[in-house]
Amino acid sequence: MRTFIALDLDPEVKRSISDFQRKLRRLAPPSVSWTKENGMHLTLKFLGEIDDSRADRCREKLSPIVGSTPAFDLSIRGTGTFPPGRHPRILWVGIQAPPDLARLQTLVEGAAEELGIPREERPFHPHLTLGRVRSPGGLQAVLAELEKARERDFGRMTVRTLVLYQSVLRPTGAEYSPLGVFNLS
Repeated sequence: MRTFIALDLDPEVKRSISDFQRKLRRLAPPSVSWTKENGMHLTLKFLGEIDDSRADRCREKLSPIVGSTPAFDLSIRGTGTFPPGRHPRILWVGIQAPPDLARLQTLVEGAAEELGIPREERPFHPHLTLGRVRSPGGLQAVLAELEKARERDFGRMTVRTLVLYQSVLRPTGAEYSPLGVFNLS
C-alpha cells in the first residue's frame, strides 16, 4: 500500500485555502491538477509502498515520537511555487513553522529510516500543495495572483495529531484513509 505521514489541517484553514484556490482555478489553464479540500494536509514523510507488517512497525515507531512531542501552533501564510519562476511544477501555500515542526519532521524521518526507508535528500520546506502543473503555458494570471498573496494569512491552528495515511490513486485523484492517528502529548 502507498503511504505517507502527515498533519491534518483544521477545517477553517482548509476553507480559507479552498476559497483562494477557487479564485486561482478560474484563472488557470486545464493543465493544472488541483488538490481537493478534503485531501489538504502537511506531509512530513512520504513512505511509498509498504506492506501491512511494515505499517504495523511504523505505528509502533510513531507512538513514542508523539508521546514526547507537545501540541504546537502553525501559521498558514504566503504563497509560492516550486521551482520559483515562470515554469513551476507546484503551486503552494506556506507554513510559518516553529522549531517544533522541524523537530517532529526530523523524528519522523528517523523513524522511517529505521524501517529501511531512505532519508529525503532535499531539505524540508513545509507547504501545502494547491495544485500541480502539467504544462506551464497560460499561467500568467495564476502567477500574478500568487504574487499578490505572498503575505496573505490563511489562518492559524494547533497541531494535536499525526496521521499515518494510505493513499489510493484513482482516475479522479488520490484518496486518503488513515491507518493510524496519534495524539501529541
